[in-house]
Amino acid sequence: MHRPVELPPYSPRPQRAPTALGGLRVIDFSHFVAGPLCTMMLGDLGADIIKIENSAHGDDMRENDPQIGGIGGPFFWGNRNKRSVALNLRIAEAQAAALELIARADVVVENFSAGVMEKFGLGHESLAKMNPRLVYCAVSAAGRQGILAGRLGFDPIAQAESGFMSINGHPNGPAVIAGTPFIDITSGMMACNAILAALYERERSGEGQYVEVAMLDQAILMLSFKATNYLITGIEPERIGNSSAASAPVGVYRTRDGGSIYLACASDRTFKRLADALGRADLVADRRFTRAAERLANRAALDVILSETFEQEKRDAMMEKLRATGVPAAPVLSVAEALSGPDVGARGLLSSIPHPTAGAVPNIASPIRMSRTPVVDPIAAPPLGYHTDEVLRDILGYDQDHIAAMRRNGALHAEMRE
Repeated sequence: MHRPVELPPYSPRPQRAPTALGGLRVIDFSHFVAGPLCTMMLGDLGADIIKIENSAHGDDMRENDPQIGGIGGPFFWGNRNKRSVALNLRIAEAQAAALELIARADVVVENFSAGVMEKFGLGHESLAKMNPRLVYCAVSAAGRQGILAGRLGFDPIAQAESGFMSINGHPNGPAVIAGTPFIDITSGMMACNAILAALYERERSGEGQYVEVAMLDQAILMLSFKATNYLITGIEPERIGNSSAASAPVGVYRTRDGGSIYLACASDRTFKRLADALGRADLVADRRFTRAAERLANRAALDVILSETFEQEKRDAMMEKLRATGVPAAPVLSVAEALSGPDVGARGLLSSIPHPTAGAVPNIASPIRMSRTPVVDPIAAPPLGYHTDEVLRDILGYDQDHIAAMRRNGALHAEMRE
């Protein structure tokens, strides 16, 4: 029977330390992965993130398994440090509340299909007239103008249609997608970068602007130099599995205990270190392997020798030798091994944080480290509509009678925070 992993409590940030984005307000209409990750990063840096969710069921990621306290684990992953306001945007009073919040905000982020925000009276053009300082960020499948504007987008679709999928996998096998929503994640990161740039420019001009990140554009970027190489040569990049088309030895080698090590020796210098670690000075002296070009040309023969050598050692013992001589190598760890290992522990990446319905939930720390303005202490993703009354009362000045009337006419989520 599987059990939750026990995690240490979170260690708080220094008291009274400032935050990088303190005082910034973001109205977040996004859902799934790319938009929420973008706004979570802004929230980690101190921005007040008000997540506007569908009052009926909220972000669809809430329903994904595994559930903790009635909320999907994937939702917790991308929605910390946010306040949830549940509105039925088909009701005029809910639209009015959303407009009032945006009038008091610095940033809007959305990743709806084309035309949805306009249908609710929340399109960029009307919002910019109301709040000229607003930075409006749209994350879309393939842009909001032109013949692709109506295309629906999901991460694996972007991987497939961009060519990214075609370069992943083994030479004789099918194309495969990345094991995580790679394009979604990097699109969210790029959107965060674009928003910060627009905010910086606003300090000079005093004006907001429309910001857009399309997943197709991001997926093309993630082809990396392989796209440039194709444009120069006209040669289609091939799937190469775990090896490299440019250098050898690069790849995964099995060890005696059934483990695996990924090795990346891309230069003569690192190959000599490998030979030293293995006690195989003869490899450097062998004319087939002396220089990078020879090693690449004789990759198959070199792989046979290295495979036989690695299979004589246990994984951890071999890693000690490789690290001692500075060979670029790493054990191929499972997720369980990585998350429970000493490296993740030494970085303090995992902790447990409180939650009003789940009791406690796991938290994966932000990778951002800042000396003077550290990221905020993590607050777990809230239940649906948990902050609705608080936000409408404290930011918009609505009294309880007004809020109760909105709830009665269906503008708000039916359940109230206790």
